[in-house]
Amino acid sequence: MKRFIVSAAFLALGLIWTSAISPYIKLEAYDGPMNEAVDQVKTLLEEGSYEIIGQYQPGDNPDLYVLVFTSNELITFCQQSEDRGMLAAAMKVGFRKVDGKIDVSIVNPEYLFYAYFQEMMNDASFNSSALELSSKVKGIMGEGSLQEPFGGDLSAEKLVKYRYMAGMPKFGKAVSLAEFDSFEQGLAAIQEGLSKVGSTLKVYEIIKDDKEIAVFGVGLKDMEKGEAHFLPIIGEDHVAAMPYELILQGNEVSMLHGRFRFALHWPELTMKTFTKIMSSPGDVEDAMKSLFETD
Repeated sequence: MKRFIVSAAFLALGLIWTSAISPYIKLEAYDGPMNEAVDQVKTLLEEGSYEIIGQYQPGDNPDLYVLVFTSNELITFCQQSEDRGMLAAAMKVGFRKVDGKIDVSIVNPEYLFYAYFQEMMNDASFNSSALELSSKVKGIMGEGSLQEPFGGDLSAEKLVKYRYMAGMPKFGKAVSLAEFDSFEQGLAAIQEGLSKVGSTLKVYEIIKDDKEIAVFGVGLKDMEKGEAHFLPIIGEDHVAAMPYELILQGNEVSMLHGRFRFALHWPELTMKTFTKIMSSPGDVEDAMKSLFETD
């Protein structure tokens, strides 16, 4: 009996590893204006006991909108990972106006969990909790609603060690942005930088003082180097990828490398298209570092 249980467990893990996972889930489309679609999804989120922590129009485009939400359950789960796991606590719903209708999509939590938690997902108990939490998030539109995966797909095995191609950065190759004497000093510097009028916009924040972790979603407003530049090139249907994040852990501020994060959220990008935004990873890094520049 014990041998059967062990075999079944390995079989289940085998199914997990071979399954294809897409970065986004397409939800129900809405007729009517953008604000009504956004309000309807807000209501569903609030009814599901989620907290809306941010919203904005990427690239100041009236045909695009993003809602960012989280929950205590998501935050508690994600803070188990000490290596930037809290980045996965901010879930995003994207809205895009196409042919008079509003397409609604959500970033796939399962996809992020494998990419961000990596080897932790090999633990059966952790994996089970992650997938259960993912199902809850994807169910925000209600039972029986449309859930159509899109945006490419990768196996779980590839996601836990993902990089676009040989020589490109993995999840662990983060970009260091700044270092401070304390968590409190770093937090104050980020908040001060984001309060200034410039090429960045604070969209959301998740702060856990007791764990000395803070995540900020940052809109990239520069019309020539930010979202208005790269989203039309690589695909506005992936708008739920935005905003870009920075994370403060202890006294160190970092962000995921652009050549990792862009590729992860647009896994179908061809090298030809990727080369059209080759400056974007550096542009994002420059925008984030500008938050810590003193006058």
